Amino acid sequence: MPSVMGLLEERERAARQRVEVLQAELGEAEAVWERFVIARETVGQILAEPRGSAEDSSLAGAGERPVQVAAAGPGSVVPVRRDGLEADALAPGYRRIMEILQERGRSGGGAMDCRQLAVALGLEPVPAKVEGVRSKTKRLAVRGWLAEASPGMFSVVGGRGGGS
Repeated sequence: MPSVMGLLEERERAARQRVEVLQAELGEAEAVWERFVIARETVGQILAEPRGSAEDSSLAGAGERPVQVAAAGPGSVVPVRRDGLEADALAPGYRRIMEILQERGRSGGGAMDCRQLAVALGLEPVPAKVEGVRSKTKRLAVRGWLAEASPGMFSVVGGRGGGS
C-alpha cells in the first residue's frame, strides 16, 4: 500500500504541472487580448480624427492623392458624427434606423422608443430584438448621430439629418 505522503507528493506534482500548462495558455491568451485592445484603441483614435486634416495630406507622398475610404459595412464601427460626414458612412443597419427616424421627423412625429423602432424595422418586439435596436441607437446617440431627448426616446439630431 502506497504511503499517504507519497500520494500527496504525486498529486501535488500533477497539480503543479497543470498550473504550469494553464499559466502558459493564459500568457498566450493575454498576449492575443493585448493585441486586440491595442488595435481597438488605434482604430478609435483614427476614427476620432477629422478627415482631411493636415496629417492626411502629409501621409500621401508628393503628387499622390489620399486614398478614399469605402462606406462602412455590416459589423463595422460607427464613426463620430462631424460636418461633411453623411449617413452613407454608416453600416446598413444603422442607416436604416436613421432613415426611419428621419421619416418620422419629416412627418411631424416626435422621438421613438426602441420597441417602436424594432417594429418599424420589421422585427418582432421581443426583448432580444429590442435590446439589439437599443444598442445601436445608444451607439448612434453617443457618436452624435441621434439625440436622446429623454431616456430611451431617440430622434435625429436637429439640423443634421445625416444626409439623404
